[in-house]
Amino acid sequence: MRGLQKDLAELVSRDSVKTDPEDLFAYQSDATHYFAKRKPDAVVLPASTEEVAAVLSYANKNQIPVTPRGAGSGLSGGCTPVKGGIVLDMKRMNKIREINRGNMTATVDAGVVLGDFHKTVESQGLFYPPDPQSMTVCTIGGNVATRAGGPRGVKYGTTPHYVLGVEAVLPDGYVIQAGGKCVKQSVGYDITHLLAGSEGTLGVITKAHLRIMPLPPFHRTALVTCKSIENAAEMIAEIIAAGTVPAMLELLMGISVHVMNSMISPPAPTDGEAYLLMDIDGSEGQVREDAETLKSICNDMGAMEVRVIEDEKEAATYWKARASLYPLALTMAKKVVAEDVTVPRDKVPAFVREVQAMAGRLGLLVGLSGHAGDGNMHPSILYGEVNEEQERLARKAIAQIVKTGLALGGTISGEHGIGLHKSEYLEWDLGGAQIELMKRVKKAFDPNGIMNPGKLWLQGGE
Repeated sequence: MRGLQKDLAELVSRDSVKTDPEDLFAYQSDATHYFAKRKPDAVVLPASTEEVAAVLSYANKNQIPVTPRGAGSGLSGGCTPVKGGIVLDMKRMNKIREINRGNMTATVDAGVVLGDFHKTVESQGLFYPPDPQSMTVCTIGGNVATRAGGPRGVKYGTTPHYVLGVEAVLPDGYVIQAGGKCVKQSVGYDITHLLAGSEGTLGVITKAHLRIMPLPPFHRTALVTCKSIENAAEMIAEIIAAGTVPAMLELLMGISVHVMNSMISPPAPTDGEAYLLMDIDGSEGQVREDAETLKSICNDMGAMEVRVIEDEKEAATYWKARASLYPLALTMAKKVVAEDVTVPRDKVPAFVREVQAMAGRLGLLVGLSGHAGDGNMHPSILYGEVNEEQERLARKAIAQIVKTGLALGGTISGEHGIGLHKSEYLEWDLGGAQIELMKRVKKAFDPNGIMNPGKLWLQGGE
């Protein structure tokens, strides 16, 4: 331990290396602390790409595992150092290097907090759409590494749609510049988007070149109360087919709205089975026209109520309550496991019905909400008590949720990534041939297997 600390302190500044037990404790898991824990042997907080390169070169020569880490806000166990070694905490690399209005691009360090980046570009009348619910703490490097999404995915897409290039350090310490700042690029293999979603298993992303957009000047929020989940799904399809694609289109079940009402004034109605919470953005004239179209569609299709919220402060309480569903659930249960499955939009009702039936069979409380505009659903298992039987039932429920999503033509993760949490299900989704191909890619980048070992597939990430 002392030898490792001494060696690392020669590569970076001494205050950038942490080996005290209380410091290491904070790095033993991500937000899935209930799932797996393992203390690293050391934590390094690099301040530059050169320091990242020095640490990786040293680790590679000595075959020491390295786990890259952003904010540790992930929900898949992706930055849990399951084999110990070095955690590379990127939070000190947090500079916004450039905002180029002429090219509508930005260059940022990996440790830039997403919410801070949003505020900076929006202060200049610009817009970066990706918006995972952890945006107040999560980092852009972590977003790129996990292909993070969020509610605005329905209209604007997810993080990879905005990544034009990255600077990354390979396991041997070599620094590469993949992609660049051009919107159109057709040069060789797309290494940029291979690294995006690689969850730190191929190298360490140190900078990202991002596409940005003009900031939409006007918004309206609408809440639609639906008599059934099928009714809600039909409305979603019709709204999008009509061309009135909301910036955000969230599906909420009754229990979620009951929980959110603690933060909403006046409270939302509670007599529906399902609800659609939408944000419409654009020019004022277009938003008002779209809101009227949306209202007409929903009323014609039997909505119980369509509430268009004119007051911006009131509307903000709805979105704050929606973003707070997970922490609010934590206050109601001893433990909460949030799942992440995406299905085709038209299969959302079948998915919800099967999950509800499964919860009933197992005697579990499962909350259901999701980014229904793109089919990304988040069933959450709420534990009344934490004991061996509850854990057994929860594991059974997770497997059934995954199987249900796949049977409906979906995928096992829409935005959280695989990490540890979904690794046992990866073959169900991709099949053995694709996993073997991924292993060959991993071997090409990381022949000594030091980068975030134990992730993505069950065989240990080698």
